[in-house]
Amino acid sequence: MISWAQRRVCRRFGVAPLLPGRRTMIGVGLSRSSKLLPLNAIRHPPVGQSNGWYVWRGEPAPRDDDFFSPIHVEQARSHFPELVAYLALPPGMGLILAPGHEDVWHDEAILEP
Repeated sequence: MISWAQRRVCRRFGVAPLLPGRRTMIGVGLSRSSKLLPLNAIRHPPVGQSNGWYVWRGEPAPRDDDFFSPIHVEQARSHFPELVAYLALPPGMGLILAPGHEDVWHDEAILEP
């Protein structure tokens, strides 16, 4: 069920919410410290058990094929609580979060295979 915070985020950015399905997977860069900033996330179209979200901390964006580890969407709150309100953003969206900073955008290139 979509939360009020998720609905509000989608409304602010003028997009229809698409909540990740239960037990779907998020690709997470777990090898980086949970204290590293900023938090980066992009959402590709869902494929199989993946809901399309890829999340990492710090810069630059990862380039290693084995950087991302799958976690269930239900574990998101324990790994990156600040992202939970944004999880209903649809594919094609990206964001960068840090204390006092929020950058959210849509990029059609994310939707291309």
